[in-house]
Amino acid sequence: MKALDGIRIALKFSDMSMTHLSGMQDAPLLRPGPWGGNHAMWIAGHLAVVEGRLQQMLHGTPNPVHHWKPLFDWGSEPVDDPAAYPPFEEVVQTFRRLREQTHAFLNEVGEEGLDRPTKCQPPGFKGFETVGAAIQIIACHAIGHMGGLTVVRAASGKERLFVPSKELREF
Repeated sequence: MKALDGIRIALKFSDMSMTHLSGMQDAPLLRPGPWGGNHAMWIAGHLAVVEGRLQQMLHGTPNPVHHWKPLFDWGSEPVDDPAAYPPFEEVVQTFRRLREQTHAFLNEVGEEGLDRPTKCQPPGFKGFETVGAAIQIIACHAIGHMGGLTVVRAASGKERLFVPSKELREF
């Protein structure tokens, strides 16, 4: 397998999170329990801000959702006031649009371009020096947030993200 294939697998898996996140439009601010935790709105916005940061690293342009950083970036905390956030569907669609740009970038640079240096890196962070590494890290970051989404979906009474068939459970 080529590195590009591995990156595309990680992106595809993390793209699934947005499909399941979209299913939370009826309860975007539902918390996973009384102890707090991230609701679907914060997860969607956080992933959008991070995907925007990836575009910044790949192209050297400003993060297109920089204005959302106070709501969704490092150090922010989810709030329960719907007026504090943009519409949920706008946030989900923004992430999707940014992720489409990531896929298009990969198609453009191909396997040969994965070792190209990023245009800029987050200060104080290592590992984002090449476009391949940066995209892989961001895809894995989104996969990590699927765990929180699983708990939020369970709290809402929605089906789990993965329900194995009888045959698969017996495998």
